Amino acid sequence: MRLSRGLVAVVSGLLLAVSGCTSSDPGSPDSSAASTTPAAPEAEEIAWSDCDEQIQSVIAGTPGSERDILFECGSTQVPITYAEPQGEKLTIFLVRARLATQTDRIGSLVINPGGPGGSGADAAIQRALTMPENVLNRFDLVGFDPRGVGLSTPAVECVPDELKDRVLAAEPRPVSDEQLDDSFALAQEVVDGCTDEYGDALGTFNTTDTARDLDLLREGLGDEQLTFLGWSYGTTLGSTYAELFPDRVRALALDAAVDPDNDPQADAEASAAGLEAGFDAFAANCTSLVAGCPIGAEPRRFVDELLAQAAQAPIPSARAGETRQATPGVVLTAVQAGLYNTSAWPQLAQGLAAARNGDAQGLFSLADAYNGRLQDGTYSNLIDANLAVTCADRDPDTQLAEDEIRALAADWGQRYPLFGAGSAASLYTCSGWEAERTPLPARDAAGAAPILVVGNTGDPVTPLPGAEDMAADLTSAVLLVWQGLGHTSYPKTGCVNDVVNAYLVDLVVPADGATCPL
Repeated sequence: MRLSRGLVAVVSGLLLAVSGCTSSDPGSPDSSAASTTPAAPEAEEIAWSDCDEQIQSVIAGTPGSERDILFECGSTQVPITYAEPQGEKLTIFLVRARLATQTDRIGSLVINPGGPGGSGADAAIQRALTMPENVLNRFDLVGFDPRGVGLSTPAVECVPDELKDRVLAAEPRPVSDEQLDDSFALAQEVVDGCTDEYGDALGTFNTTDTARDLDLLREGLGDEQLTFLGWSYGTTLGSTYAELFPDRVRALALDAAVDPDNDPQADAEASAAGLEAGFDAFAANCTSLVAGCPIGAEPRRFVDELLAQAAQAPIPSARAGETRQATPGVVLTAVQAGLYNTSAWPQLAQGLAAARNGDAQGLFSLADAYNGRLQDGTYSNLIDANLAVTCADRDPDTQLAEDEIRALAADWGQRYPLFGAGSAASLYTCSGWEAERTPLPARDAAGAAPILVVGNTGDPVTPLPGAEDMAADLTSAVLLVWQGLGHTSYPKTGCVNDVVNAYLVDLVVPADGATCPL
C-alpha cells in the first residue's frame, strides 16, 4: 500500500525532534532465532517528544487537518536479534496522534500501512486525518517504522538512486531471452549492492522479528493486549504477531490480506491476474463516463500503443527541470500505481492521454509516488526495505530456476498481457540472496481472540482469495467481504466502516462471511 511522498519527507525532517535516535550496526543475526524461543526481553521506555507544530505546519489545509489532533514523535530500542535479547539494539521510530477531545480511552491502535517498506509513522499522520472519529475518540493512533524502514535506524539503504531510476525505466514485460537476461542482470546488481553493504545482516530485517518488536512496542505503550489495524502486507505482520503472541491479542483488523497459503509463484500469478482484472475495471469505468474516456473507447489498445510509442521514442515530461523520459517501464508502473485506488483513476486516464500527446508528467507523478521518488530525484528507502524484508521472509526452497522463470514469462505474457511477464520476472528477485532467511511461520493463531479479516471482490493487488484463505487459516477469524473496487476496503464505505469500528471499539464480531455492498 503506497502512501504520499510529501509526508515521507516531512516525517524525515522530524528526526531531529526525537531524542535517543541512534544508529546501530545490525551485525550478523543468529540463525537460531527463528527456531528457538529466546528469553523475552523487557520493553524499553518510549521517549516521546512534541512534534505537533512541525506536522501541523505541513498538513495545514489538507482535508481533515481541521481536527484537533496532537502529534508526538517517539523512539525506543529493540534487540537486533532475539536470540541475544540483551545484545546490540536498533532504534524504532514512532508517531502518535491523539484527539484533544478524546474520552473513555481504550488504549493504542497500532497500524501498519503495508509494503513491506511503508512508513507507519507517515501513515499515522495521514490516517489521523481520515480515520472515523468514533475510533479516534477511543484510541491513540500509533504508527511505527518497522526495523529497516524509514526513520527507524539503521534503515536499509543499499540501492543507489541512479540504479532505482534504471529499475523504474527497465522493460516491464520481458519475454525474449535478451530482455530476461537484462532483467536478471539488473536484479542481481541490486542484490549484489545490498550484499556488499550489509552482508549477512540483511537477515535482520524480517517480519518475524518485526512482530516481536511490535510486542515490545505494545508493552512500551502500556497496553496489556494489542489492538492492531493492518493493510496489505500489514496483514502478514498482524497474523504473524497473532501466531507468536495469541494471548496478547485484543483485536486485529486485517484488511486486504496477503494470501498466507500461496508460494511465491502462486502469489506472483495472482498479482498478475488481479492487476489485469483491475485494469479492466478501470477501463470499464472510463468508457462509461458521460464526458467520454480520455483514452478512447478501447483503453487496453490505447495502453498497448502507448507502450509501443514509448519503446520507440521515450516520452518527455513538461515538468520544469525534469530530464528523464518515460520508457515503457515508467508507463506501466504508472498504470499499476493508478489501479490501487479508484480515486486515482481520473489522474491515470488524464496522464495516459497527455503522454500520448508528448507529456509524461502525469505518469511520472504516479510512478514516482509508487516507488518513493521525491521531486529532488532522491528516493525514500521503500524499495530497499521492500527487497530486504521480502527476501528475508522467503523460504529458499521456493526459489525457481532461471529456465522455469523464462517459461513462466512466456506463458503469463500471453495469459496476462500487461502484467504477466513482469510478475514472472520478479520471481528472480531473491535468487542471489545469501543472507539468513526467516521464513514466515504457518499461522493459525490458536488461542487468539476473534480476528477480523476484510476482503474486497475487486482488489487488484491482493485479490479476495487471499482474505478467504487467511480467514480460514486463523482459528478465531471471521471474514467480511466488500463488493468494492481498488486496493483495501477501510475506511472507504459506510458499511465496512461501521463493522470495523464496532469491532475495534466494542469487540463486536460480525457473522463470518458478512457482505457489504459497493
